[in-house]
Parts: sequence; structure tokens; C-alpha cells
Amino acid sequence: MGGWEHGNGIPPDPDGRLRGSGPLWLHPDDDLAPNRPGEILHGRVAALPAGRVRLAVDRLLGRSAPRDALLAALRGEQLAGAALDALGGAGWRVLHSIPLPGAADISHLAIGPGGVLSFRTVLHRGARLTVEEELVRIDNRRAAPHVRRCRRDAHRAAHALSAACGFRVAVRPVLVCVAAAAVTVAPGLRDVEVLQEQALTSLAERGGVLGPDGVETLYGLARDRRTWLLG
Repeated sequence: MGGWEHGNGIPPDPDGRLRGSGPLWLHPDDDLAPNRPGEILHGRVAALPAGRVRLAVDRLLGRSAPRDALLAALRGEQLAGAALDALGGAGWRVLHSIPLPGAADISHLAIGPGGVLSFRTVLHRGARLTVEEELVRIDNRRAAPHVRRCRRDAHRAAHALSAACGFRVAVRPVLVCVAAAAVTVAPGLRDVEVLQEQALTSLAERGGVLGPDGVETLYGLARDRRTWLLG
């Protein structure tokens, strides 16, 4: 990822000025920086029918699975998001719940010395996960297309950021497995990185791709909601 020969990691215009420096000011409605981990999921949870009686009836009738899955997804994003936010001292900038066209979103985006990383977070508490080329198998009983979605998120992020900058921006997909008992990764899976949440702190040690100016330039564009209209 990267390969630029400029000290800040962002190629300049022929006259030496940085391209894609981003807006100096954003309207609050367009600024994604304040988004909490799981911001979009918070809204979906708030829209669920509430009340103890309703919850008890749903569980009694076996209708609680969608609610439980949504709450698990939210908890996973909160745990991974907290770990990513702690990377600020190592020069990383992090955004959460980036909305994309078509009701999709990117769970987390980290921009730092190690480049640009797009994260999809999955929580299967206590499960044994096998991560394959397209799917994650959960306890060898069922499968979910987490890897495919993670790869797609990174592709959309790269497309949006490249269009905003005017040059190619590489984005590496990272699948974060939260609270799993064990994670096994297929040897052939090379384009998607797989990490458990406790390993996210190791990102602080990565560097050599972007300098401080490059990080701030890309972050300024990524935090603008309008950048993602082409995502």
C-alpha cells in the first residue's frame, strides 16, 4: 500500500501544492468525526419496540433473534471502536459508522502512519470461527459473508477517497473478530487481514506509508459526509 516517494505520503500537484487538502470548515451535518462507534446501529436499536413486557413476549415467542443480533453487532462495534480510538497517541485518526449510498456503512476507518484501513467488526461470543476466502464459519454450523462484505467495504472506501483526492488511495480491509473463543484463518486469504480485538493495539507499531500531513489530508476528506456519496 502506498509507494509514494513524498515525505507526507500524498503526491503534490506539479506546482508543489498538496492535492485533496480537504475543506477547512464543515457544516456539523456533514462532519462524521463526532460519530460514535456503532452510531448507525444506535439508531436502529432505538427504533426497536421497547418495554419489558414486549421484550418478554418476544423472547417467549422466539422473536428476539433480530434484536439480539443487532445488540451483538452494536457491542462488537463499540469494543473494536474503543480499541481503535486508543491509537490516537500513535498518530492515527479514526472515523466510525461512515454512511454509504444504499443504506450501507463502513464500521470504522483508520488513517495513520500504516496507511488507510477499513474495518468490519463481527461479534460471535465464545464461538470458534474459521475465516475463509468469502465466508466466516461459526462453530462449523453456519456461515456468514463477513469476508466478502469486508472486502467490499474497503473497495468502496478506496473508490470514494480516490475520487475525492484525484489520485489512487489504497485501502486495506481488516476483519475484526470480537469475543471469539478461537479464530482460524485459511492460508489462501491474503487480501483481507483478520485480527481479534486485543490485537488492534499492534497497529500503533505500523508506519512507513503516510506522514503526518498525509494523514491529516486524508482525514479531512474522509470526515466529510459528501466524500462518501460516490462510495
